[in-house]
Amino acid sequence: MAVYTEVSFDEAAALFERLDTGALTALQPIASGIENTNYFADTAAGRYVLTLFERLTHEQLPFYLRLMKHLAERGIPVPMPHADGSGELLHTLHGKPAAVVERLRGRHHLAPDALHCALVGQMLARMHLAAQDFPLVQPNLRGLAWWAETVPVIRPFVEPELAALLDDELAFQQQLAASAAYQGLPRAAIHADLFRDNVMFEPAEDGSDRLGGFFDFYFAGVDTLLFDIGVCLNDWCIDLESGRLAEDRAAAFVAAYDAERALSSAELRLLPALMRAAALRFWISRLWDLHLPRDAQLLTPHDPSHFERVLRARRETPWHYTRA
Repeated sequence: MAVYTEVSFDEAAALFERLDTGALTALQPIASGIENTNYFADTAAGRYVLTLFERLTHEQLPFYLRLMKHLAERGIPVPMPHADGSGELLHTLHGKPAAVVERLRGRHHLAPDALHCALVGQMLARMHLAAQDFPLVQPNLRGLAWWAETVPVIRPFVEPELAALLDDELAFQQQLAASAAYQGLPRAAIHADLFRDNVMFEPAEDGSDRLGGFFDFYFAGVDTLLFDIGVCLNDWCIDLESGRLAEDRAAAFVAAYDAERALSSAELRLLPALMRAAALRFWISRLWDLHLPRDAQLLTPHDPSHFERVLRARRETPWHYTRA
């Protein structure tokens, strides 16, 4: 969510005039993230997020927008995309595809406890169930094929020891993906990027927190549901300094998920390997963003060494969930 393409107030206002959202009253660029150009947009009718897509194409984007609409209509708290008068969810600004979605209420919990992790695990399972009948199919564009294409590109920028680790883990994941057990894992549309800063919480009546919603679905794709769990565990349930798993939070997350959508024996067995896969995916993308950056008005690349530590921790200390 960096700013690659500057959008003036008048340009955004012209788009909002075509939508049933009320006249634009405020527009503010969002500096966090690295993939797309994002603005907070306020109108008399509500609060929204305007996104210009810098890499995704007009052909790829209907999958993401229709997925959000599909989930929202099934009671999953995700931002609803807004259509123009002809029912089109995908718009154009500066010659780039653009979308306007509802802005979720609430706030992030960047230091989650076991309760927050359980709430996310529960809703992730419900989201996976709701996605079972989503008719569109688009692969995870940052999946194994992308890893195999990208590792040779970033290898010259890293030290030999790190290159060897990248190559070794990629080979492991390629071998895993070819196995019968992996190929039999349940699949559907997944979020694939459900980090702490992509979830909102709101205060409940009893003073505790309740989950407000998931957002930023623009890495979504059809993949194993277990990969989505691995992504979450590697962010929600770790010590950020060391990358070590916080097992109490991890157990709370998986137990809450398992209570909504029971994990198969193969999923339980392969969870440690998919946690490694999730760590590798984000290590590769952060190395790529660091060494092959794009120009942006507001851009702060994430530290690749974080997911190097996470991957090493997953390799050295595999974690298996055991039902109580």
